[in-house]
Amino acid sequence: MSEPQQGGGTDLTKAVPVMEAAGSGDEPELDQSASAADYRPLPTLSGDDGSAPRFWSARRVPAGLLALLILGGTGLLLYDIVAVRADHPAMRWRRALARELAERPLENTAVLAGAAAAAAIGLWLLVLAVTPGLRALLPMRRTHADVRAGLHRAAAAMVLRDRAMDVSGVRSVRVRMSRSKVDVRAVSHFRALDDVRGDLDTTLAETIRELGLGRSPALSVHVARPGRKE
Repeated sequence: MSEPQQGGGTDLTKAVPVMEAAGSGDEPELDQSASAADYRPLPTLSGDDGSAPRFWSARRVPAGLLALLILGGTGLLLYDIVAVRADHPAMRWRRALARELAERPLENTAVLAGAAAAAAIGLWLLVLAVTPGLRALLPMRRTHADVRAGLHRAAAAMVLRDRAMDVSGVRSVRVRMSRSKVDVRAVSHFRALDDVRGDLDTTLAETIRELGLGRSPALSVHVARPGRKE
């Protein structure tokens, strides 16, 4: 009975140097505390997948504020013009404004500040007019012409995080998702870092395909060891 136990112990001791030798051969490529930082992003969708345009924001708040501002200013100006036509004196603010515009030079600080503010507001309105907005909503592929679907980035990142946590060796995961790239940073407490990173890449790439996004995001996976406590 004692001989099989000694033989089994001998087999276990032989398996340990094999694992250490494999790890020592990967030391120049993988570090025990962090994985390679420059991991090449991989495509997650094939080229024949359909694409979908982004959703356009209604932007009701900027449009409503601008409409109220224009309506109030126009109404006040028209009232003053009608009062002048009815032989009433013009409002004090309009007389003061006309006097300031006639007497104040263009290089004055107040004039330049007002012009800069007006230009900034106009540029902001132009940007709102030509950009779709709704950056947090990712358009999905359109399988039917009359149906459009979207997926929130936070929900997509949560799905990717849950799938990454199912990979063996993963202790914690942080997912940052944009419209063009998915950045995944995981902490692994056992297994070789290259094996964990390869499994994460395969699992997450398949998950992104299953999300059915209209635009193919690139996938970047980084795996590191947990920090040592001193």
